[in-house]
Amino acid sequence: MKDLSIQQQIERKKRSKTLEKAVPIVLFSITIVSVLTTIGILYTLISETFHFLREVSIVEFLTSKTWNAFSSTPTFGIFPLVLGTLKIVVIATLFAVPTGVFSAIYLSEYAPKSVRKVLKPTLEVLAGIPTVVYGAFAITVVTPVLQSIFSSMGHFNAISPGLVVGIMILPMITSLTDDAITSVPDAVREGSYGLGATQLETVFKVVLPAALSGILASIVLATSRAIGETMIVSIAAGSTPNSSFNLFESLQTMTGFIVQVTSGDAAFGSQVYYSLYAVGITLFIFTLIMNVLAMWIAKRFREEY
Repeated sequence: MKDLSIQQQIERKKRSKTLEKAVPIVLFSITIVSVLTTIGILYTLISETFHFLREVSIVEFLTSKTWNAFSSTPTFGIFPLVLGTLKIVVIATLFAVPTGVFSAIYLSEYAPKSVRKVLKPTLEVLAGIPTVVYGAFAITVVTPVLQSIFSSMGHFNAISPGLVVGIMILPMITSLTDDAITSVPDAVREGSYGLGATQLETVFKVVLPAALSGILASIVLATSRAIGETMIVSIAAGSTPNSSFNLFESLQTMTGFIVQVTSGDAAFGSQVYYSLYAVGITLFIFTLIMNVLAMWIAKRFREEY
């Protein structure tokens, strides 16, 4: 029985070693799949964009202020789509950033535990709502309310979807900012109180600077999410590319145009079809810059304790 027990232990060690050798291989394979998928997406975007740029001058694409892809004499100036995207993003961040940051400050520094247990999960429920529901809410509720205030506002405009995109990214900013603030050690707060600072002074002069990297990263990541938003702007912003800075007019974003083309409005292999890849790689560059910026901010302003 003793010999048999030793033999079993040896076999168990062999199985354990085999499993230990297999796990890195499996994890490496999963990682390779992710990397190859990314490479495949990039290859598709770049190759199809070059196909588009063989027919349309890159100078026209980057400098023209007219985007009229479905005309008999189409023009492909990306500026109106970029401007439409920036309108939505600026409005969304102007609403979501102060609201999200101050909500996080309240939840982490002022709210009783019983209130925090209710408010934080309730706020995070917003992150699980489908964006198509947000879009319907924007056009059926928010737009009529705004039109009752601004009589010159069109049915499709920048303000309504911008505000609703801000509501959509609000849980991301609030949750990540709250995590950044709560990660500041209590010893930092106690040291501030020991020096005679009030709670308000401690929060804004000690805690927030200590959590700055996480707060800024959350803002940049949320902004990146707003840039890539599709359904809300497709439903509530309209599909009229324009170079006007008027927020009351219909507009079209980069994601809105991609939805329009992929919905069957353009024939496969046509110039309009290939233009969606040029728009797609432009959108990819925007989001890539924002994500790289978020990582740089997190490293640049990180506090070590």
